Amino acid sequence: MENTNKIASLELGRLLAMFAIIALHSQVFMTYLLMDDFPVFGNIFNQLTRFAVPFFFILSGYFIQPKLTHTPLKTIQSYCAPLFKIWIVWSVLSLALPFHWIKVAENGYLAERTGYWNWLTQNPLNALFEGGMVHLWFIPALIIAVSIIGLLIHFKKTTWLVPVAVILYVYGLAGGSYQTLTEVWTPFFTRNGPFFSTLMVVIGFELRRREITLSSTNALILLLVGFAIHFSEAYWLTQFDVPFNLHDFLIGTPLMGIGVFFLLLSKPQLGHHPITFTLSKHVLGIYVCHLLFVVVFLNITGMMGITLAMRDFVIVFGTATASTLFVLIMDKTPFKQMLFR
Repeated sequence: MENTNKIASLELGRLLAMFAIIALHSQVFMTYLLMDDFPVFGNIFNQLTRFAVPFFFILSGYFIQPKLTHTPLKTIQSYCAPLFKIWIVWSVLSLALPFHWIKVAENGYLAERTGYWNWLTQNPLNALFEGGMVHLWFIPALIIAVSIIGLLIHFKKTTWLVPVAVILYVYGLAGGSYQTLTEVWTPFFTRNGPFFSTLMVVIGFELRRREITLSSTNALILLLVGFAIHFSEAYWLTQFDVPFNLHDFLIGTPLMGIGVFFLLLSKPQLGHHPITFTLSKHVLGIYVCHLLFVVVFLNITGMMGITLAMRDFVIVFGTATASTLFVLIMDKTPFKQMLFR
C-alpha cells in the first residue's frame, strides 16, 4: 500500500501545523477579547502557533536524512529543483493577483499592484529571499538549509553541521527579535534565508541519523519547557518595545518544534486514517496557495461587513476548505505539474 512506510502521527502533525499557520496568517482574535484595548488573547494565540514552521523544518530534515547522507549532491538537486520551480510559479502568481479588491475597483488593477511592487523594491534583497508573497520565504529557506547540509556532508564536514547551524541561528536571533538589544546589522530580515531554517533542518536530520527518541511524557515536558522559554522571552522583550506577536523564532522556539515532533513520534498510530494520508501529501500545495485564499476571504468579509468571531471563522475555515479543495482539484488536472511538486 502507498502509506505503509509513513508514520500516521507525523502526517497528522503536518495537517495540524498547516491549520495553525492558516490561523496565524488570518490574524484571529486581534479585534476582540481585548484587555484595555489590547489583544492579549490574540497575541498569545499568535505565539502558540509558532511551533508549526519549526516542526515543518524538522520534519523535512528527518525524512531527507537517509538520501542526503548517501548521495548529498544528487539529493540537493532532486529535492531542491522542484521546490525552486514552485517558488517561482507562486511568486509570479502572488505578484499578479490583486490583494485589495476595493482599491482595484476604485483605482484600477495597475494602481493596486504598483503599490505592492514598489513596496517590494524598497528592500530587493529581502524580496529575493521571500518571493512574491511573505509566506513563500519558507521555500528558499528550506532549499538553502538542505544545500548547506548536503555540501557539508559531501566535503566530509558532517561534524560542522551543528556548529554552523547554531552560529547561523544565534546571528538570526541577534539580528531579529534581539536586534533592539544587540544592534547587529543584517542585510535582510533574518527570518528569511539560512539563519533559522538550517538549525531546524539539522535537528531533524540528526534526530534520525542518531535514532534519538523520547517517551511521550518527556516529549510533553520538553514541549512545555519550550513554550515557557519562548513566551518568557517574548514577554521580556516587550520591555524594549519589541511587540509580543513579532517573533517567528526565539531561543525556546526549537524546543517547541522538537517537543511536538517527539510527542507525535511517540504515538505513531495517532491519526491513522486514509483521509490523513490523502490530505497530508498535499500540505505543501495548501501552504503555497493558502495566503491568497486568506486575501480572498479578507476581501469578502470586509465587503460584507462581517466582523469579530464570525470574521475569523469565515476566514480560517473558508481558507482551509478552499485551499484544500483547490489543491485536490488541481491534482486531477494538467496544472498539477506546473503548480505543485
